[in-house]
Amino acid sequence: MPLRVGIIGLPNVGKTVLFNAMTKSGAESANYLFSTKEANIGTVDVPDYRLYELAKIVTPQKVVPATVEFVDIAGLVRGSSQGEGLGNKFLGSIRNVDALVHVVRCFEDDNVFHVDETVDPERDIETIRLELILADLESIERRSTRLTSMIKSGDKAAKQETELLSLLVERLNEGLPANLAGLSDADIDLLKKNLSLLTLKPMIYVANINENTLTDPEADSCYRAVASLAAQEGAAAIPISIQLESELSSFSREERIQYLNDLGVQETGLDQLIQKAFDSLGLMTYFTAGPKEVKAWTIRKNTKAPRAAGVIHSDIERGFIRAEVVTYEQFLACNGEKGAKEKGQFRLEGKEYIIQDGDIVNFRFNV
Repeated sequence: MPLRVGIIGLPNVGKTVLFNAMTKSGAESANYLFSTKEANIGTVDVPDYRLYELAKIVTPQKVVPATVEFVDIAGLVRGSSQGEGLGNKFLGSIRNVDALVHVVRCFEDDNVFHVDETVDPERDIETIRLELILADLESIERRSTRLTSMIKSGDKAAKQETELLSLLVERLNEGLPANLAGLSDADIDLLKKNLSLLTLKPMIYVANINENTLTDPEADSCYRAVASLAAQEGAAAIPISIQLESELSSFSREERIQYLNDLGVQETGLDQLIQKAFDSLGLMTYFTAGPKEVKAWTIRKNTKAPRAAGVIHSDIERGFIRAEVVTYEQFLACNGEKGAKEKGQFRLEGKEYIIQDGDIVNFRFNV
């Protein structure tokens, strides 16, 4: 399954406009509360210039990029964790995503309604964070009730998990999300196994700014506030003029990049966001490159060669013999596979080899 990223935020902050700009889905967007009633889902290609540079050399029948699935989720309001607004639908949708994009309004416009009447990114972020924390506390309470009966039957693992949840409840009640609670990797793995905690999911902040501040977002106090709060969480903050990106979405990719370059912007906000979403879960890309297709394959960082082969097909993992590997840079420098092999740039790697980002790989296997 592709990486799934949920777009969250207060109503009318630009979530659906952002979703439409990325996915060309045409989901309803309107200047009133809860215009998004059901989650909208769309798949987006992960921008990777390397894929197309490889295609120039290989000239395949098709090019297949990695993808990210974005979910536009109904707006969250104060009290959503208790069912206010569309809270129940919101929470049901958000539990099924791998990472979160929190869109925060950073522009003034009297014609665009704000649920709290004024633009205040710190308040808005705190509103969302509190609702996520309250929802997590409710999930932990349900899990703790179940663990109580397990402890009575002598389950030692249940006792250890209860102690962990008690510690986590203390942190959540202090206003700390689970990802800032000082948990060990083992604790996090245990929580992910038994609970879908919202505040444990990786978070990316999108500051929805005016077009005229795009060239120097650091000069905008609202963006600085978002960036500061994101930094405290170890999260990324990306300034995007969502309205501008929406207007440019009908342009070709080359035209869009040229327009933004003319503004002094080197990379589209959407491309930054998609790549950050991809990176947020520790994912990376390796390639296969042949006459039928040049394709990007998604794996987690530190994945060994057999497991990476299994992403293509389980039989390749099961019958893995070795991997023929060349770096992206070497492949380009040698003008393709033939030249790379003639110059001895391909290496034979075994089962312990950890695939590197940008590796071009041929797998040898036998089943």
